[in-house]
Amino acid sequence: MRSTGSTGSTRSTRSTRSTRFSKGALAAAATSALVLLPAGAAYAGSGPATPPSHPQKLTRSTAPSPEGNPASRAARAAGVCDDAVPIGTRGLIKRGSETIASVKQFYSKKCNENYGYVWVWESFRKTAAPYDITTGVYSYSDDSVHAAKAWKSTKQQEFWTDGANTVDHCTSGVGSLRPAGAPQSYQAYSQKRC
Repeated sequence: MRSTGSTGSTRSTRSTRSTRFSKGALAAAATSALVLLPAGAAYAGSGPATPPSHPQKLTRSTAPSPEGNPASRAARAAGVCDDAVPIGTRGLIKRGSETIASVKQFYSKKCNENYGYVWVWESFRKTAAPYDITTGVYSYSDDSVHAAKAWKSTKQQEFWTDGANTVDHCTSGVGSLRPAGAPQSYQAYSQKRC
């Protein structure tokens, strides 16, 4: 019995020693791994970022948008100045209760001009046959439309006028849309600005 008990205690002691040894070996391995790393080494995410050798220019989007982008292809083709900003509240062209287009007016301080703008809503455009569009800048001062433009049988979405020399007038952006097969146009105008 004693020899059995002695063997059991020897196994227990060996088990404890091997556990202690493996924990000690693990700690030693971790310490030696840290010693191998150079003290002044830089790692991803540490330290300040180095500035680029050439400053990067922020490029302005040329994509058309419902808000109106004076850098878009259609705006550039119409000669819209790149500093043009929307003025006044937009008007909505409606067919019954359905909104089919937006009408805005833009102003450029640099070029001292106003522009009319129409954006056809995607919900209408994706199912519509080609439609007719007109846009311009209406002057309350001389009761006429300036820089008027028209597009017949188109599926375009974005429409700009040329520059209107109406900055010293009270004005609104005006626009109309005539769906194919409709006898009349639907129209709207943006808020009056003086």
